[in-house]
Amino acid sequence: MKKEKQIVQNPLVEPAKALQFDGQVPDVDHLNEVFTPLQYRERIHLLYAYFKEREVLVTSSFGANAAFLLFLLHQLRPTQRVHFIDTTYHFRETLEYKRELTERFNLTVVDVLPDLQQNALTAEEQWWSAHPRLCCTINKVAPLEPVKARHRVWLSGLMAYQTPFRAGLRVFEKQGEMLKFHPLIDLEEAEFLYQFSANELPRHPLERLGYGSIGCTHCTEQGEGREGRWKGSGKTECGLHPGYFDRKTT
Repeated sequence: MKKEKQIVQNPLVEPAKALQFDGQVPDVDHLNEVFTPLQYRERIHLLYAYFKEREVLVTSSFGANAAFLLFLLHQLRPTQRVHFIDTTYHFRETLEYKRELTERFNLTVVDVLPDLQQNALTAEEQWWSAHPRLCCTINKVAPLEPVKARHRVWLSGLMAYQTPFRAGLRVFEKQGEMLKFHPLIDLEEAEFLYQFSANELPRHPLERLGYGSIGCTHCTEQGEGREGRWKGSGKTECGLHPGYFDRKTT
């Protein structure tokens, strides 16, 4: 197992640098220069020197890997709100897992729901089969848009080893007018699994049944990693993350 990245910058100096911007968001290159050499805990801690808590958006699917980032927030920023996109198509086990983690980490969770009429139409016509991208847009992407508009930076638990798309991401990326922050992006899978076990974090109940990645019931099958998501469709992401970065076209 590879050791965690060593600190090469004085963590007491970095918050002072943040104050120089007087509430203005520095450019992505500057943020990556400052944050990339740091270890993931230090990245999360330092984020709040650059941004107020109310400006930080955190989302969680309460899927297979969710507990680790929520555990870190519980330790480092316990008052941070967590938004959960309730597509109405989650597994019963996911909702139970959500309740378990919410209680364990004393989380403040905000449920984000799709438009009721549009959601009902996707159910009636089974859009997850005929129109999977549009189904995700209606039930995941669109409901989060007004929430994103109230924030400046989106903290996400994406990790590079999960997909080829994610392997190309930096600690900070620009997504429209918003910044995406990936403190775990360079965390290796072996280290992630070690930390999950060492901190005795509860696993999603569907993992023991062979689900490596867990989303909506209709679009999730058993499989390692993300191979069970939208299986056979060529689709690998729901649309929340790719397709909007200024330097991305996928």
